[in-house]
Amino acid sequence: MIDRFRRGVSPAGGFTLALLLMVGGCGYLPSGALEGEPAPIPANWSAVAAADVIRFETNPAAPYSVELWVIGVNDVLYVHAGDNRTNWVEHIEADANVRLQAENLVYELRAERVADAGEFKSFADVYEEKYGWRPRNENVAEAYLFRLIPRA
Repeated sequence: MIDRFRRGVSPAGGFTLALLLMVGGCGYLPSGALEGEPAPIPANWSAVAAADVIRFETNPAAPYSVELWVIGVNDVLYVHAGDNRTNWVEHIEADANVRLQAENLVYELRAERVADAGEFKSFADVYEEKYGWRPRNENVAEAYLFRLIPRA
């Protein structure tokens, strides 16, 4: 099986596959501050949650943005890094202020790590419904799942 895969991938295709895996499969390299129209927090996040991918910014002192999948559960938005301690996870641990861009609108939020197994299960159920499979690691103590809330 592996030999058949190796024979079927050109060097350019292998490079592209490796690059996509490095950036989380979204095809977007990390960059700086998000640009868009500042927007008030909506009463309902369903339009944002319907998007497959959003742009997400951490580290306000030196903005760092990535593209991520987004999940909405009961008017709460979540972003998930699995059990990968990514740069954006480390940034949130240092400063929980984040920004989210959907379409051309930018929302000012805070990220809170989810520690409740029941909340994680609700997230994982919607994740599976939206993307067709469950998160690889559903251990809430090992996975980095963040709920996005309005800044105080």
